[in-house]
Amino acid sequence: MPTPLDPDFCALLLDSHLRLVGTSLLDPSVAPAEAARWLYEDAPFCVVAHNTDADPRFVYANQAAQRCFEYNWDEMTALRSRLSAEQPNREERDRLLDTVRRQGYASGYRGLRISKSGRRFWIEDVTVWNLVDRDGVNHGQAATYRRWTDV
Repeated sequence: MPTPLDPDFCALLLDSHLRLVGTSLLDPSVAPAEAARWLYEDAPFCVVAHNTDADPRFVYANQAAQRCFEYNWDEMTALRSRLSAEQPNREERDRLLDTVRRQGYASGYRGLRISKSGRRFWIEDVTVWNLVDRDGVNHGQAATYRRWTDV
């Protein structure tokens, strides 16, 4: 499992997003050597990723996402990603993830999520992509979003 500042995992996030979505997640003013720290600590948007388990577990959540979901790193990376949505909303989430598996990425998604405290919120204009390295190995899926609104 990656650590919050793992440069190899950061490179996977950034490279797979650029290849599949066609845009960079990294602010152009950030030096490549600072990418992992910037994405984890300073990015003004949320980034989460889960692994390839049959019941995927989060393996990454930057600090913006941790604040949004109200979990710290250890709690977030112990959480099954399906539990970020309540039961009635999981089928919609599963359909999105299936689309991403087939097409490589999807954007424009809006979904209802739940935080650790039970606060419900919409994640909006979400992009989800497959974490596929340059050798074609699938490492899971990741998502990013800049807006969320409490219900």
